[in-house]
Amino acid sequence: MSTIGIIGAGNIGRAIAHALSRSGIPVTLSNSRGPESLAATVAEIGPLVTAGTREEAAARDIVFVAVNWSKLPQALAGLPPFGDRIVVDANNPIEAPLFKPADLGGRASSEVVADLVPGARVVKAFNHLLAQILASDPASDGGKRVLFYSGDDAGAKAAIGSLIDRLGFFGIDLGSLAIGARLTQFPGGPLPALNLVKFG
Repeated sequence: MSTIGIIGAGNIGRAIAHALSRSGIPVTLSNSRGPESLAATVAEIGPLVTAGTREEAAARDIVFVAVNWSKLPQALAGLPPFGDRIVVDANNPIEAPLFKPADLGGRASSEVVADLVPGARVVKAFNHLLAQILASDPASDGGKRVLFYSGDDAGAKAAIGSLIDRLGFFGIDLGSLAIGARLTQFPGGPLPALNLVKFG
């Protein structure tokens, strides 16, 4: 099975760790302050979550990136080449408390992220639901909570689609980054914060 790391231990990073742990999937969680600062967090989430360095998380087969937009360049700087591994972009180009959109020069935010992880196969996912919903049980009212994903590499999308299914969500492939990432990007896209459920 693929190994998984998370760069960023804020609300979304922790929510992803909860979802993986609940499904019996080990994960390495990291932040900018070092593994020691995550001791209480990993203890709360469960034994399948290990605190690691940014470099350790980035060395996994699948690497989730969930970092405040302005801190992304610093969080990803100086890491070894990703060498065709999968990076899941779970970020949005906006930050509290002002919620002022970042100027992306007309590009999708995932296209900007892709430049920061050269060699990686980037998939946009896990960014459009609120953290508390993402962390909660995806079985809802007899259905499955919907998770959108997009990317330019078919194999990477298949791997993340399979992971989404294993986590108990219903994945919907929105196509390429240029199209799908814009649909789920906050602000600007029509899909963020929509808590949709697939029945049947």
